[in-house]
Amino acid sequence: MTTHHPDARRLVYGHATNYDCLAFVDADTAAGEAAEIRALASARTWGEARQVQMTHLWNPAGPDCYEPEDGYADDKPFDLTEVGAVVEMSWPRMVTTRAFDVLPQDLQERYGELVLTVHDGEYLKAPLDCEAELVAVLCERGFEVTRDDDLINLLDGFGLGSLAN
Repeated sequence: MTTHHPDARRLVYGHATNYDCLAFVDADTAAGEAAEIRALASARTWGEARQVQMTHLWNPAGPDCYEPEDGYADDKPFDLTEVGAVVEMSWPRMVTTRAFDVLPQDLQERYGELVLTVHDGEYLKAPLDCEAELVAVLCERGFEVTRDDDLINLLDGFGLGSLAN
């Protein structure tokens, strides 16, 4: 049985397939973000997609992005994988960038490599072979750490096309 300490920082991590490294995210928002991604991916029409409420993410198919009068009628079939921000890989945000927000700076430097991409900026590449040691250090520092590869990859937008089925 795991007990939850009220002051503990909770993290979810996993193997980020697109980058072949570990990614770390805030566990307190991860499930909500995943639900928003799933809700948008399951929209059948542009009208449904525009109505998906987002708390943690922004809606790349929302009314401020696509208007019915611009050819995106409410009854037109919707496919998340064809939305501009998804095609351009700017939505959802690269999961590997989130380590900058949730991992202590000294652990970023010790276990990660700063990688600069041409289009998406920087991300932290934490090699898979440092998993056991990095997780142990996080736990020693009071973090609650859970591995969930599926969640990490969903938050990265990996396999969005399969969610609508």
